[in-house]
Amino acid sequence: MASPRTITIVALSVALGLFFVFMGTIKLTPRLSRDAYNEMKRAYKSYVRALPMLKKMGVSSILLRKSIGALEVACGIVMTLVPGRPKDVANFLLLLLVLAVLFFHQLVGDPLKRYAHALVFGILLTCRLLIARQPEEQPPEKRILSVNGEEQPLINEAAPEKGKMKVS
Repeated sequence: MASPRTITIVALSVALGLFFVFMGTIKLTPRLSRDAYNEMKRAYKSYVRALPMLKKMGVSSILLRKSIGALEVACGIVMTLVPGRPKDVANFLLLLLVLAVLFFHQLVGDPLKRYAHALVFGILLTCRLLIARQPEEQPPEKRILSVNGEEQPLINEAAPEKGKMKVS
């Protein structure tokens, strides 16, 4: 049976992956929701206006929105479907992206209700990354102490587990 740690990581990976695929798709196309798509277009125009440096570098609101949307979709697919280390890389990239989006929201002076979802999903991405990076707990090895030719378990391992009785 899978450990609770594994179940948590898989559940967070799938949920976060699907969320970012959905949000990235909204940034790329109006097919899912025309209203949400138009709102994203408006928001990204305000982000580029607030950062003239982007305009000087040749980054338009369309390029910024589509780049972020494509990165969200790609990382969301990796988080949902790809096993192993690539999930952690996608998780880290999405976390950086969320931090950038939070910066944009603060820059234009959006109220908390406009970016609360980014805070929540940033916290979830951080939790998933921290859980995934912790090593698996290994069962303790049975060590044997030889006393007068007799093998006996070490004292701390000879004690029964809490709540269980040792029967000899």
